[in-house]
Amino acid sequence: MKFPRNYSLQEISKLINKSFVGDADFIVSGINEIHMVEAGDLTFVDHPKYYNKALNSHATTIIINKEVECPKGKALIISETPFDDYMTLAKHFRPFEAAQATVSKTAEIGLGTVLQPGVFIGKHVKIGKDCIIHANVSIYDHCEIGDNVIIHSGTVIGADAYYFQKRADGFKKFETCGKVIIKDKVEIGAQCAIDKGVSGDTIIDTDTKMDNHCQIGHDTYIGKHCLIGAFAAIAGVTRIEDDVILWGRVAINKDIVIGKGVVVLAVSAVDKSLEAGKTYFGVPAIEAREKWKEMAGLRRLIRNQ
Repeated sequence: MKFPRNYSLQEISKLINKSFVGDADFIVSGINEIHMVEAGDLTFVDHPKYYNKALNSHATTIIINKEVECPKGKALIISETPFDDYMTLAKHFRPFEAAQATVSKTAEIGLGTVLQPGVFIGKHVKIGKDCIIHANVSIYDHCEIGDNVIIHSGTVIGADAYYFQKRADGFKKFETCGKVIIKDKVEIGAQCAIDKGVSGDTIIDTDTKMDNHCQIGHDTYIGKHCLIGAFAAIAGVTRIEDDVILWGRVAINKDIVIGKGVVVLAVSAVDKSLEAGKTYFGVPAIEAREKWKEMAGLRRLIRNQ
């Protein structure tokens, strides 16, 4: 998430009442998770396993729970509770705003777009031209919808990320400050849920089509011209490249890449990245031809017993 303006290191540190290492005027332009950061972003790290990854990432400001040498061109904020301080910043810059209307006055809705009865449009939402938003769709704050998009009844765009940190006294919610971006000519079926990014964006790219009852996790990217079958479940931080087909009830694990042109056959479960241009099947999914050979061999073995 980018801030509405650039902030100084001193300003950010003051918001969470923590000391810093670096130039007081050092620029902080946004916050983001470690896998999505770019220059100007602030991120956090609270475990030794990830210190080097954070310090050597594209992030230029790091909240960290250990005094270490500050890398050149970066700044540090020293905190005993980096996660909590990061959450404080997320809530400060993207606070929950209770709705005062079914369609917010701050929403921008393009010419020719139709909102059917019962549609909820949150604050700062942008919807392009010639879209059809069917009855009882909910589009949460800050989401962006392109032109010629169709969203069917009961779908929720921009719910919070399913992301919690386990603690001794229960779970700590990872405050969500990202958004959902849906590009032109996308069609989304009924009763789908597309979660916004934790601090980045969940993106559905141009001309992708989704059937009913699909779940798309936080910070996931789905490329152009993809087909997503009914009851597909795609976990967070997954990248699905262009021209992919996922048939019904496919489950995709988090943090993996589905290569361009991949086809995953129905009721498969994917637990690792898949090479482009191939067809996969099974639980866990492997190349379909190999899976069919495996199944045929198993049948022969059973018959011969």
